[in-house]
Amino acid sequence: MLQNTTYEKRLFQLYSEYEYTINRTNRRLGLGNGIFDRYAHPVLSAQHVPIHWQYDLDPATNPHLMVRLGVNSVFNAGAIEIDEKILLVARLEGYDRKSFFGVAESLSGVDRFRFWDHPIDIPHLEHEVNIYDMRLTRHEDGWIYGVFCSEKQHPQHRDQPNAAMAQCGLARTKDLKEWERLPNLQTPAPQQRNCVLHPEFIDGKYAFYTRPQDGFIHAGSGMGIAWGLCEDITSPVIDTETVFEPRRYNTINELKNGLGPAPIKTEHGWLQLAHGVRQTADGYRYVLYAFMTALDEPNRIIHRPGGYLIAPNAEERQGDVGNVLFSNGWIARPDGTLYIYYASADTRLHVATSSLERMIDYVMHTPPDAVHSGESAEQRRQMIEKNQAFLHHYHM
Repeated sequence: MLQNTTYEKRLFQLYSEYEYTINRTNRRLGLGNGIFDRYAHPVLSAQHVPIHWQYDLDPATNPHLMVRLGVNSVFNAGAIEIDEKILLVARLEGYDRKSFFGVAESLSGVDRFRFWDHPIDIPHLEHEVNIYDMRLTRHEDGWIYGVFCSEKQHPQHRDQPNAAMAQCGLARTKDLKEWERLPNLQTPAPQQRNCVLHPEFIDGKYAFYTRPQDGFIHAGSGMGIAWGLCEDITSPVIDTETVFEPRRYNTINELKNGLGPAPIKTEHGWLQLAHGVRQTADGYRYVLYAFMTALDEPNRIIHRPGGYLIAPNAEERQGDVGNVLFSNGWIARPDGTLYIYYASADTRLHVATSSLERMIDYVMHTPPDAVHSGESAEQRRQMIEKNQAFLHHYHM
């Protein structure tokens, strides 16, 4: 029986605020742009993290009920639907900057996400210091794969504290509770981030979307989103990476790009979501963009709308890095509703909703990047002239 009334009052307040956040209804914002709809509140944030994950609740060892293992950010979540529940494998970053994974569950997909009782326990490899940003792929081999960044200090630059070596980490599960760790993916590139496993076999092999890198920003000789095949997922090696979506000058992905979640299969092709990065006076600007690849050749782009799909907006710019959106999780439900889970400012996680019908329309019928300013202006002029007849008809 607790005797410290001040302690009891604070404990009650903590849990009251936590439950308010968890049970808050999330409302759609405004008219949207016809492609997708934003929502008023993040679906996950540091305020969604269970109290017992952060506080020592024993009044004998924590009489002031202060945070002991705080969480700074909850973001960059992989997504999957199991038994009509949407599950997000979120990246949680502690006050100590270390990342770990937790599963949050919701029926609606837009609110009332609640974390499971414990974080995910994924075995670590030797010398691994950090794991983060998990993509989830339900593969036709029957497993659910988690593909994430596995980071260690660069062995040749231990005198440089910020010299990291990143590889593609792999683990698999049936239920998101018990995980089997696999060896890291080996590729010709010195480093890998933002790797994604394709959900189907290609010529009997496991197919990966990769991003060859020399460092965090320096894209090396690959310079874009690449494709490679692997014979054995339990001993994963890719001998050849072929870039099929390069970064381009004077575009949203001028500096670098990387694939987001695993693609969604439609009758028209594979829907793909990626991030593009360019340099600005406000630092690196990360936006999300979409494209479609062929059903028979998932590394062959058949539709690529010009410009971004989602960019940082309003309160999304408040946080650790204010010019950044990132996504590694989306879900298409049986009724065609599309949920895009994206992080803002490396701080919190949002949802945007659309439909497969709308997204396919957007990808297939939005004009491609015109490359040059003059051609871009001409695209807009032609649309304006086409619209004038409709405006006249409606007396507008």
